[in-house]
Amino acid sequence: MVVRSLVYFIMFYVVTALYLVLGSWLLFGPRSWAMKGLELHGRTCVWLLGLICGTKLDVRGRENLPKSGCLVIAKHQSAWDTFGLISLFRDPAIVLKDELKWIPFYGWFCVKFEHILVKRDRASAALKALIRDAKQRVSIGREVVIFPEGTRTVPGAAPDYKPGYVALYEALGVVTVPLALNSGLFWPRRSPWRYPGTIVVEFLPPLPPGLPRAEFRSRVETEIEAASRRLIEEAAGAPSPPPLARAR
Repeated sequence: MVVRSLVYFIMFYVVTALYLVLGSWLLFGPRSWAMKGLELHGRTCVWLLGLICGTKLDVRGRENLPKSGCLVIAKHQSAWDTFGLISLFRDPAIVLKDELKWIPFYGWFCVKFEHILVKRDRASAALKALIRDAKQRVSIGREVVIFPEGTRTVPGAAPDYKPGYVALYEALGVVTVPLALNSGLFWPRRSPWRYPGTIVVEFLPPLPPGLPRAEFRSRVETEIEAASRRLIEEAAGAPSPPPLARAR
């Protein structure tokens, strides 16, 4: 496991650097071309993870994702989520912190992809900008993807959902799809180790627009957390469970 993790660690950063540098010409082409490059990078890194570390991907409930603009509220456990989820959508616009745009190549591409970059130190203005940009992305049929906890959380840890996703739901007036996963079991945060097994991404049944705020918030958080716990328990029951699954 140690050797495979280190090999993948090297390959991941080599592949990412090559995509960013050799694909830099995409910064000057149509956004759709750059998005295809982003999708190809994600698929390549997911494939390498399976090939080198034996970490597979199982996607469930894909039929719950509409073929129109929508809001996706996703659990966030791992750096894997930032690239592994990309190919599962048609044209995602991910809500990210604004500071990322200053990172050479990576940040420039975040702007090119027209992700939604939020200045978190200016709460009121940031929320208005978030809603404005999200409305524009949804209006052209893109999926707006938000990680409501704002940062990666350890699988099974107590959730800490920030209220911004509720404001988005009320402002956008579109179908909302909760998303559960167990990626943090196999790609733990702040760790170089990658464990064999199956990362499961599950799109849960969509919620219609117009629900009362309290009901919407309760349903989103309850359903995502229940599904994520179920996925952890499922991984714990595998013949060779990852350490974090055994610990829960």
